[in-house]
Amino acid sequence: MTGPSDHVAEREGTAESWRDPSLPAATRVERLLGSMTLEEKVAQLHGVWVRAGASGEAVAPHQHDLTQEPPAWEQVIADGLGQLTRPFGTVPVDPVAGRTSLARSQHEVMRANRFGIPAVAHEECLAGFAAWTATIYPVPLAWGASFDPDLVERMAAQIGESMRRVGIHQGLAPVLDVSRDPRWGRTEETIGEDPHLVATVGTAYVRGLQSSGVVATLKHFTGYSASRGGRNLAPVSIGPREFADVLLPPFEMAVRDGGAKSVMSAYNDNDGLPAAADTGLLTGLLRDQWGFEGTVVADYFGIAFLQTLHRVAESTARAGALALAAGVDVELPTVHCYGDQLAALVRSGEVPEDLVERAARRVLLQKCELGLLDEGWTPEPEDPGAPVDLDPAEHRALARELAERSVVLLSNPGDVLPLADAGDLALVGPLADTADAVLGCYSFPAHVGRRHPDTSVGVEIPTLLESLRAELPGTSVEHRAGCPVDGDSTDGFDEAVRAAARARVCVAVVGDRSDLFGRGTSGEGCDAEELRLPGVQQEFLEALADTGTPVVAVVVSGRPYALGPVADRLAAVVQAFLPGEEGMPAVAGVLSGRVNPSGRLPVSVPRSSGAQPTTYLGPDLAHLSEVSSVDPTPLHPFGHGLSYTRFSWEDPRVNGGPALPGEVPVVGTDGEVTVGCTVRNVGGTAGTEVVQLYMHDPVALVARPRRRLVGYARVHLEAGEARAVDFTVHADLSSYTGPDGRRMVEPGRLELLLSASSQDVRHTVPVLLQGPTRLVDHTRRLACGVQLDPVDAEREVVARG
Repeated sequence: MTGPSDHVAEREGTAESWRDPSLPAATRVERLLGSMTLEEKVAQLHGVWVRAGASGEAVAPHQHDLTQEPPAWEQVIADGLGQLTRPFGTVPVDPVAGRTSLARSQHEVMRANRFGIPAVAHEECLAGFAAWTATIYPVPLAWGASFDPDLVERMAAQIGESMRRVGIHQGLAPVLDVSRDPRWGRTEETIGEDPHLVATVGTAYVRGLQSSGVVATLKHFTGYSASRGGRNLAPVSIGPREFADVLLPPFEMAVRDGGAKSVMSAYNDNDGLPAAADTGLLTGLLRDQWGFEGTVVADYFGIAFLQTLHRVAESTARAGALALAAGVDVELPTVHCYGDQLAALVRSGEVPEDLVERAARRVLLQKCELGLLDEGWTPEPEDPGAPVDLDPAEHRALARELAERSVVLLSNPGDVLPLADAGDLALVGPLADTADAVLGCYSFPAHVGRRHPDTSVGVEIPTLLESLRAELPGTSVEHRAGCPVDGDSTDGFDEAVRAAARARVCVAVVGDRSDLFGRGTSGEGCDAEELRLPGVQQEFLEALADTGTPVVAVVVSGRPYALGPVADRLAAVVQAFLPGEEGMPAVAGVLSGRVNPSGRLPVSVPRSSGAQPTTYLGPDLAHLSEVSSVDPTPLHPFGHGLSYTRFSWEDPRVNGGPALPGEVPVVGTDGEVTVGCTVRNVGGTAGTEVVQLYMHDPVALVARPRRRLVGYARVHLEAGEARAVDFTVHADLSSYTGPDGRRMVEPGRLELLLSASSQDVRHTVPVLLQGPTRLVDHTRRLACGVQLDPVDAEREVVARG
């Protein structure tokens, strides 16, 4: 058996033309593959879960599963290694020590294999880089609420910058699952219930992360969010049309327009076929049709689940063979089903070596593109002694900006908000004075930190009590918790109710504690039976309303909740979706009026806790009708959100001229039309309106959604200012999956709806598509062009639909 020193000597004596960066990457990889043994190729197809050394020593394999000993480090890297799993996201580690530890480990990996190939290091990065002391941004549901892809792109670039500084190459984000049932615990990780919103915001995240040199990983491909009963990992039973028209478009856009370089297979089965073993999905659709050229990685333990949960394989080795054949290139987080077992199946003739070579080629090509195969590549940072600040002021500032833009004012019937800075205020509720209130389950303090209670949180997270006292220095704020997030204790009700009765206004902060696998009320594996506030929080709100004091409910949560009958008794309701480390100053800014709210709902807020699952994306029979006694109409619809100023929507137009009653523009089935209006701020303060464009297809060959989002634009206006907003809509955006399973653009009448929400239509523009039926595919137009025109001023072009 050869040792590391032998490998170094062998490399020094070999002409390594595959290291030449002047050659095409594909040529370099083919030359490298031609020199590798089967075991060396197989070694590139899995990761090993590690933890960085707290004092800078090399990483050590992590015992993530108490039933199995971690693999021996020297053994697992002997022939090379595909990936290092979560060196920073496993235990709290100082960034400088972690960077040093990772670099030392990369040197060990390089010395151990004949070719000196390092591993790709990956981390979670859903709400920021999931590492100790890194900025905690709002969760994806808040990204959706912002309706601001450009800001999300900037956030992702910051996240990638932090990851690259410490040696990370790949991020496991964004989540592109479209929310279908908000009882699902991972709703907080979704961007919303509309595929166009998810697609545009998610694709922006991909562009931002990859602009920093970090590979973005789309997850979970696909169907995961449509599980039966909103249960984690439950089977998915939806038709191929819903699959194609609702669940797939975000992945299509992120692959084609975002250039995503990695995709993660999902845990679920779709109509009995596990996604990780679905050749038609991972190879036929993703690669052969869409032309995806990156790597497909397994969700953690997802390949082993083919044996243990799905029961489609009799052994881990057979599970590995199924996944590899389907198109899963890399097993994560560590080796269970690939490795020696896979090599043995190849040697026995049960698995073609071509499949191993196919996956290894993709992995090595990605390493080549990352520069990891270049002569002289080193894992050492340019300045190894420099401090590493993963939460710099500019990152916190952007986290604040995104949080502020994501807060949604749901109701304010008595104009209690914004709060005056005077008198007595009662601040009550289980989330009023806890930093945990703003954390998603994939933020480091929630995901890892709670298992290390003796370690500090690592970043400053102001509570709402601290933030509101700073925001309203002239107000006396009395705080009482009142009740826990979950559990049935009402011991604190009386104190909180008395505080509310004494105050001029009561602010009640209710919602979720995000965690994992039943330890929280939101998050992975924390599914809900109904959409009622957890614990006794509903009863708590009712007791506060009984005092007669105006009650402002602030819901800080990972999913929408039905507030039931008390909703009509509240003076105002503010929704914040787990808004990150700067989230409570953002909420306080909305309460005080320093921030004019501009968030819009990315998911509908139900009227009844038991009327789910439903989203606004449904045909007529999915809405209120005479054939059912159940009314699924939401209390607040998708796209809804209020402001402290008022906007008028004037002068609807089509193709640059006025949209006249009775006139129906004719557009070819391969043509486009431009519709728009002028939005004017007629209130007394600056604010932002979110103009949304929906499409309605009155008659189609299959039942179609009553309306669906096809474009949107954030329009900031000073008091009295007006801007023209125009959307250029290609006929491709009317396409849908027809009766024969093919996507088509059908001639006929359409309606384009300029709207303030999915239910608040301001102007309707009819259009007639004329011409032959067209078949389209993933190369079709996926988004509107959007143009904002300062009225009577020079044009400004905005490239976002």
